[in-house]
Amino acid sequence: MSTEKSKVTKKKQTKKKTKLDPEKKKYLFSPRIEKVTINIGVGEAGERLKKAETVLQNITGHKPVETLSNTTNKDWGLRKQMPIGCKVTLRGKDAREFLKEALNTRENKMADYSFDDQGNLSFGIPDHTLFKTQKYDPNIGIFGMDISITMEKPGYRIKRRRIARRKIPHRYMVVKEETIKFFSETFNVEVIK
Repeated sequence: MSTEKSKVTKKKQTKKKTKLDPEKKKYLFSPRIEKVTINIGVGEAGERLKKAETVLQNITGHKPVETLSNTTNKDWGLRKQMPIGCKVTLRGKDAREFLKEALNTRENKMADYSFDDQGNLSFGIPDHTLFKTQKYDPNIGIFGMDISITMEKPGYRIKRRRIARRKIPHRYMVVKEETIKFFSETFNVEVIK
């Protein structure tokens, strides 16, 4: 009889809530970069698209994927499923290294309206030759690009998993102010209002 009671009390003792230490709490509630997407929109298939792909491959070191048109527009000469651009998605260490270079082209300054309410960041680079590794080639020309940075916190997996998929609680959502703080501390970005 006494062994059964001791088992019950042990179970109750183990179910006590433990407080998170500050380092773990900081890790759980701090935003991080999920992915960086670099897009070059050309508007047409053919030789110009191939040149844009070589530019993206030279800058990122990864093979780009063609982006396809979703609709048909006769005025612009577009058909559905026609390749009109290319993009590369970077994650982890490659994403951070690319971001350092991309932000240097903007002199580590970012406009306030570049951040959205979910904490993501988007900006454009008008000329690919602004990167230190790139030089102007008359055979290729000049291409601009759009860079989108998707932010997340630990625990965002629950919205993507196959079993028991759920919405993300509000306390885990990334907010604009958190992203601005993250970029100012990590990449020394100055946000201009």
